[in-house]
Amino acid sequence: MASDALAAGDPLTALNWVALRNEAPALVLRGIAMAQLGDLVRGKALLKRAARAFGPKDVVARARCVVAEAEIALVSRDLGWPSKALGAARTTLEENSDKINAAYARYLEIRHLLLIGRLDDAERQLAELDPAHFPPAFRAAYELVIAGSAIRRLQTKTARAALKRARRAARLSAIPALMAEVESTSHVLETPAARLIARGEERLLFLEDVGALFTSKALVIDGCRHNVREAGTVVSLTRRPVLFAIARALGEAWPGDVSRATLVARAFGGRRADESHRARLRVEVGRLRKMLRTLASISATMRGFALVPRRASEVVVLARPLEDQHAPVLAFLADGESWSSSALALALGASQRTVQRALDSLASTGKVQSFGHGRARRWMTLPIPGFTTTLLLPARCQFE
Repeated sequence: MASDALAAGDPLTALNWVALRNEAPALVLRGIAMAQLGDLVRGKALLKRAARAFGPKDVVARARCVVAEAEIALVSRDLGWPSKALGAARTTLEENSDKINAAYARYLEIRHLLLIGRLDDAERQLAELDPAHFPPAFRAAYELVIAGSAIRRLQTKTARAALKRARRAARLSAIPALMAEVESTSHVLETPAARLIARGEERLLFLEDVGALFTSKALVIDGCRHNVREAGTVVSLTRRPVLFAIARALGEAWPGDVSRATLVARAFGGRRADESHRARLRVEVGRLRKMLRTLASISATMRGFALVPRRASEVVVLARPLEDQHAPVLAFLADGESWSSSALALALGASQRTVQRALDSLASTGKVQSFGHGRARRWMTLPIPGFTTTLLLPARCQFE
């Protein structure tokens, strides 16, 4: 009865059946119920007790405990949780013909890969799942992963189709929280994702518009992923913030030029362009010219420099809907879940010290909040109303 209640998304009823029982199966159900109610710490502790309570011969039950614990780690954004343990549990379940739980373990592995931006690896594993025999709740979760991957790829048609299937499966499951999650994900497609800056004018774009822009013949200077692209050619400047600052300034001014003083201010933060700044600017422009040689040239003018596309008839800049120095951190926190600084560092591909400085800065302006102390400290914020964060979640973000 308790397991049926949990499967139906009713943890309170499940607790009524097992709250006073301490045998291993009851501890598992109590742990899952507490996690569903939001007490992740208590849920994790109960699952650990259950894993210890099962005997050495109960390999399948212990593997299921590991899978449940992995899901709690994923929800609490503990991305440093040992993923090898989840892989081992999945193998055990597969060897013992527990196909549904083995598939769910792989699903959790895929969600982990999506969170840390490894889209190719996630999609390869996703292709190995056969959803034909999944129960409705699991089918909805599976379709949400497909939609999440498609949204990050800007494949809006694929995302809409997956969300339609997810909505149908969520209704069959009759779990309110799951239906709400599907609707929340669907909302991403209906909110502005970026700003288009072209010829001195700005306008908001939706994800579908951004996807169309990336397949157009325009030269796009992408301020969300820090790259320059035209059709299928992409030049990444993620690790070259100075070069990207110069490229963006040139793109915003196109078809005009940008003065050397303005470029110095944008690239180096200098208020006045002295001879040392000018010399450094020439070096950086030379580096940028070399990196963009297949897409555009950079010509010197009387005032400064101008971008000259080789094939594109238009140059546009794609910017975040709301600019912020620490936008990549805000993007991950905007999912409404609590994150540790170590998990954010792993997801962003940055050092933990850099992430902590960003969090402290955001906390001082009231944009994020923390709770807990030491290793248990977590950070969170409410989503920015009216804007999707999908474009702020590249595979590897670098920020200053």
